Amino acid sequence: MVQHSYRIGIDIGGTFTDIVVARDDGLIETRKVPSTPDDYSRGIAQALKALVQEYSTTPDRITGIVHATTVATNAILEYKGARTGLLTTEGFRDVLEMRRLRIPVLYDLQYDKPKPLAARHLRLEVRERLGPDGTVRIPLNEADVREAARRFREDKVEAVAISFLHAYANPDHEIAAEAILREELDESVYTCRGSEILPEIREYERTSTVVVNAYIGPVVRNYAAALTTRLASIGVTCPVEMMHSGGGIMRLGSAVKRAASLVESGPAAGVIACARLVSGSNEPSIISFDMGGTTAKAALIEDGEPARTTEYEVGAGINLSSKLVKGGGYPIKMPFIDVSEIGAGGGSIVAIDKMNQVSVGPQSAGAYPGPVCYGLGGRQATLTDAFLTLGYINDVALAGGTFPLQADAGRAALNDQVARPLGLDLTKTARGVLTLAVTTMTRAVKAVSTYRGRDPRHSTLVAFGGNGPVVAAEVAKALGIRRVVVPRAAGVFSALGLLRSDVEQEFVRPSRRRAGELDDAGLAELYGQLTEDARRVLTLEGYELSGAEFRYAADLRYVGQAYELTVPARRLVFEELAELFHLEHERTYGHRSQKDQVHLINARLTVRLPLVAPPQRFGAAPPQRRVDRQVSFEETGTASIAVIGRADLDASPRRGPFVIEEYDCTCVIGPGQTARLDDAGNIDIALEAA
Repeated sequence: MVQHSYRIGIDIGGTFTDIVVARDDGLIETRKVPSTPDDYSRGIAQALKALVQEYSTTPDRITGIVHATTVATNAILEYKGARTGLLTTEGFRDVLEMRRLRIPVLYDLQYDKPKPLAARHLRLEVRERLGPDGTVRIPLNEADVREAARRFREDKVEAVAISFLHAYANPDHEIAAEAILREELDESVYTCRGSEILPEIREYERTSTVVVNAYIGPVVRNYAAALTTRLASIGVTCPVEMMHSGGGIMRLGSAVKRAASLVESGPAAGVIACARLVSGSNEPSIISFDMGGTTAKAALIEDGEPARTTEYEVGAGINLSSKLVKGGGYPIKMPFIDVSEIGAGGGSIVAIDKMNQVSVGPQSAGAYPGPVCYGLGGRQATLTDAFLTLGYINDVALAGGTFPLQADAGRAALNDQVARPLGLDLTKTARGVLTLAVTTMTRAVKAVSTYRGRDPRHSTLVAFGGNGPVVAAEVAKALGIRRVVVPRAAGVFSALGLLRSDVEQEFVRPSRRRAGELDDAGLAELYGQLTEDARRVLTLEGYELSGAEFRYAADLRYVGQAYELTVPARRLVFEELAELFHLEHERTYGHRSQKDQVHLINARLTVRLPLVAPPQRFGAAPPQRRVDRQVSFEETGTASIAVIGRADLDASPRRGPFVIEEYDCTCVIGPGQTARLDDAGNIDIALEAA
């Protein structure tokens, strides 16, 4: 009997944990198991133990685990991070309060900016000062650091962020302060410094990023320790890698050190899956739409490449990187796939306020107690209960019959809590709830299209996640999008994306030289040092770099400008970099300078280890009993319609309405829509013109 090896992708969602198993011969199989919010690692270990038994194999045949999680994001959104202190330069205690004097809304006199993640009494100053070139103007006062450590100890802080002015140019003071803190504080206190997490100019962005890193660092560290322990308890000792927000993967130890890079871990995996498995020459522009139990996420992919950014805000009600909307959340300046995320998912709670206005989310019932129809103790009606009432999802069980539902309880909750107080019919109420949710979800799509100067009507919407295919056609219709694609394994698509991702990390070194002082030899020296840094870090993490790709870039600006633009550095010749900057400046702002000097601010290096994997093929879908059911559409009312499987479609368009029910998700095809299978097995949905 052939003994196969397995790589496993695991994506923790608010309701289900999605698992994709890739065998060494390319066979792909999928599983959905309920998440265990009290300890997410417990659900993972239980699922892997069951898989080992099912495949009649041994734990050592699992050779790699690639993981994405919402642990970091949830800690920020729910204010459940560590008790965090900040050690900073004298006079810069209130940088987190002052921010950038921007707010995300105009003319709102009631607006309250987010509270800092490090309270003011836990933000302590020390006497020290560096110049922008890294020269020491005031030496570090070590007595101040020890006094700060004493106060942190008395206040029982769990994490400390260190951010000194201009430490990007000279990290010595931060390194010395960190050493003192480690000596004075309990070893359980998590410490991190801005010169390591973000060695770039701008004190607010650097301070915000390192404080976010400290705030969620202990949460990520504790989760990583629990996961490692649970995996070891079932004999799984293979390396664990994490998806970071930039769309690459890194070792678990690096993820703990750079916890802020995990903020958009799960959403990034789904976008990578879209780019690698759906996007191509026939799809010049696609919008990924990922809806699960707690949130809806969207991203733009053009010519096979996801839009990327190094500026992101989390905690603003809608996580996004729009240059038009700033100041609502906590800035993180790290590589991100440009994903917008909004609190609208299957577990979103439906509520009525004192003015009889209905809201759907952003509060979510999550995995536990979950929607009322889950029968796990949930008492508040949710969007999933509305789906069930409309007939969109199976009213007996989900996940191929493995997750039973209590349909009557879900309908009763929606009726008693929403329909009856409003004096409305139950079906009409469910339809209204769906419309509200769709309106909210279109904001996420607009954030990556309309707000970026792209017309969504010219894109294809690719829907995935446990609930994405349920509402995809409704979202597309609201935006005027004419085509929707639902890929194979759509319900676990982000987990599949994990197994299609490359190892990828970005490294940055600031340039200490003034404009006009950097020649080609100095440029080569700077990038040589940066390359040595990258090789050292990745080698320590256990990666073999013989097949690595090194991509250089440069942050440049005109002397006197406040912000820079990033251009690729294919050749390390300063005149060529300057000309690339001139062109990018003209493309971005409509003009270029003929007389101002160009100044190199940062050197950047992205190291990628391309994935080598056999061609994938999907295993047979689990057998599933499908029964026609009553489904309600706005256009046709309630009627019995066909419930089919993906395999029941072919290349010829089939006219709706009907429902496609699969193990991992449900796809609703409404009146006036057609669906067919394309050559790759994707469901291709066409909507009539509005």
